[in-house]
Amino acid sequence: MRYNKGIYQERSLPMYPLIRRYLRRVDVVYLLLCAACSAISVVVLLSIGQTQLGSNNKASVQLIASLLGLMLAVVFSTADYHALARAWPLHGVVAWGLVLPTLFLHNVNTGLVTIGYDAGGTSNYSWYRVGGMTFQPAELAKISFILTLALHLSQVRGQVNRPKNLLLLFVHIALPAAAIHVQGDDGTALVFLGIGLVMLYAGGLSHWLVAGGLTAGVVGGAALLTLRPGILKGYQFKRILAVLTPDDPALADITYQQNKGAMAIGTGGLTGQGLLSGEHIFVPNAWNDFIFAYLANVLGFLGAAAVLLLLFALCLRTLRTGLQCPDALGCNICVGIFAALFLQCVINIGMNLQVLPVIGVTLPFFSAGGSSVVSLRRHCAQRRHEHPPQQAGNAADFMKNSGCPCGTRCLLSWPPLRG
Repeated sequence: MRYNKGIYQERSLPMYPLIRRYLRRVDVVYLLLCAACSAISVVVLLSIGQTQLGSNNKASVQLIASLLGLMLAVVFSTADYHALARAWPLHGVVAWGLVLPTLFLHNVNTGLVTIGYDAGGTSNYSWYRVGGMTFQPAELAKISFILTLALHLSQVRGQVNRPKNLLLLFVHIALPAAAIHVQGDDGTALVFLGIGLVMLYAGGLSHWLVAGGLTAGVVGGAALLTLRPGILKGYQFKRILAVLTPDDPALADITYQQNKGAMAIGTGGLTGQGLLSGEHIFVPNAWNDFIFAYLANVLGFLGAAAVLLLLFALCLRTLRTGLQCPDALGCNICVGIFAALFLQCVINIGMNLQVLPVIGVTLPFFSAGGSSVVSLRRHCAQRRHEHPPQQAGNAADFMKNSGCPCGTRCLLSWPPLRG
């Protein structure tokens, strides 16, 4: 067969405008940050596999999940976020249809699938086990929750503080968090609750209601724990005490993991012990909740700082993306994604630094786990959101701003984020 170079070039050229158009529409920097985090996580999990587990299964699953997540990010970046939000009957039914059976069925083996699988032996029945793989539907539900709450907030724009609207919004936030709590995954339930409250505040919740709610929550929570200490499971109460009194010999079995994590971070030095060195501090569950302590030990202060900078850049980029959104829906989605990333980072690193109790919250992009990694999504908008000129000032001055035309109390319109 004769090769016709001219015809080949003519047929291949249309691909280049499509690629250029795609690259103009998406936030390439955001995708590169996600890819960088995923690449580092695979390398660190390879190190854990070689030095602790004797197997690279964790790294292999992470690599496959990262590639699948990035492919999904490319696909979903071509979709209109309005259509994704309005498709809530579809993704809501799928996500919560997977969550709800785990509320009632615990370790039920149907042959191929185990419903309500307790992966860690802590009465957390939020998993499905399929063959040798586990899957946590709460990660899908988290995306659906952000999309539906963003749509809800955009529909009551400027009227959030009306009693009826406020009640419905609180129900919208409380029911998913309560469902995850019933599963036994209190860490993820707290993340759901935090995401909802941050989005509600960004959507225009009154400062007085925020102050009153925080006060009532702290006082009510303290009173509830005092009057009914049994409301917490035994190990949960001990984990809280372990943070307050880490040197208590009676809590040695509870504090062991966090003590090892803190020791690993403290002995990492400037450049770490090396990825393949067998001289690092052993940290239980280093591939999951305590991966930050492990990477701080093997990569040192510089490696840990680089990871924190990558995560901070992702959070900041997510907020900046909101500036490009033409409406309240896009802004609300960006605030929700920011809240999810930021809260999980703060809670997980707080656990590793022994300033927060261990509640099973993973470090985004880095902790081993296919469900959370595949949940990578791209939430960049198509064009810049125009805000009125803002006077440069500090964060406290900015937060007094009642809102921008998009209807959100704009965490997104603070001048340092606009760049």
